[in-house]
Amino acid sequence: MIRSDYRRCSNHPRALLATAVMLLLPMATVTVEDTDSPSIISRFQEYLRINTAHPSPSYNEAADFIASQAKSLSLDFQILELVKGKPLVLLKWAGKNPALPSILLNSHTDVVPAEHHKWDHPPFQAHIDPSSGDIYARGSQDMKCVGLQYLEAIRKLQASGFRPLRTVYLSFVPDEEIGGNDGAGKFANSEIFKNMNVAIMLDEGLASPTENYRVFYGERCPWWMVIKATGAPGHGAKLYDNTAMENLLKSIESVRRFRAAQFDMVKAGLKAEGEVISVNMVFLKAGTPSPTGFVMNLQPSEAQAGFDIRVPPTVDVASLERRIAEEWAPPTRNMTFEFLNKNEYLRGIDIYESIIKAYASYAEPVKDEASRAEL
Repeated sequence: MIRSDYRRCSNHPRALLATAVMLLLPMATVTVEDTDSPSIISRFQEYLRINTAHPSPSYNEAADFIASQAKSLSLDFQILELVKGKPLVLLKWAGKNPALPSILLNSHTDVVPAEHHKWDHPPFQAHIDPSSGDIYARGSQDMKCVGLQYLEAIRKLQASGFRPLRTVYLSFVPDEEIGGNDGAGKFANSEIFKNMNVAIMLDEGLASPTENYRVFYGERCPWWMVIKATGAPGHGAKLYDNTAMENLLKSIESVRRFRAAQFDMVKAGLKAEGEVISVNMVFLKAGTPSPTGFVMNLQPSEAQAGFDIRVPPTVDVASLERRIAEEWAPPTRNMTFEFLNKNEYLRGIDIYESIIKAYASYAEPVKDEASRAEL
């Protein structure tokens, strides 16, 4: 079992391999012996102990670890530095018919920061609880476990004498947790990626507390938005109309009402969390700094707020954009807004449903499970 500070996940050594083996060899009979478990877990711990948390991830150490695993598997590999200081490791398992379109198994090496004092065990120690088998580590679910699953699946398949029909690539990318522009973004636009002739790419989903694994083929798109309000500066003792702070507060209240309406649908069971637009304010910025804090008798001429918005593929994007322009940041109140990373949507594609059924033991939802699409 693997535990992070996000949630509890049942990923015993057998489960670490099951998903990736299934994807690479759906008809194979490959077993994971209990004697393999210590070495698998040991390699997993080694990966987890590499501190790749932002803002200063140890990318080179992670790249060296992945390269060492590639060598142990006799896989070709490249360390690509498409952006200085952010290495991407690309592994290649040559297929019997390399002319066929390839498979790409992707994972990211970076993890989000950890508040060390809130952990039961240090987040980069990969401590194993002897009584439960739980591993405590940042990245144990998001998503170093998946990257290691790919490697261990190949290790087992090679041991069984299997060689894939088509070439399989593994990419270990940096900076996914901060947008992925310098990692997967640059890689996807490179000639190297174009020449790989990728037919299908798989990466991360959600951790499962059981031995059943869900396959996701659509997800909410992140919109990171900054709203800026301007107004005439003035003395703190005076009352003015349409100050920057007043205008921004009106916008925040409008966003709050929208967020509450979305959240109410989740609380009432009308929609799943992935079906609504989530909006969370992540920063406020205003005021004039002073040596002791802020100038307290000056009304600022500018104020900003940042929002993390997650938009389901089913949402009417034009309607949401109108709401932002007309209600949240109307120019009539001296408001502007910008998106820091308004990404393209990853929409569900019908063909994936047939692929999922072909590659997995597919089960229709039972009565007590969610019957609607889960995003």
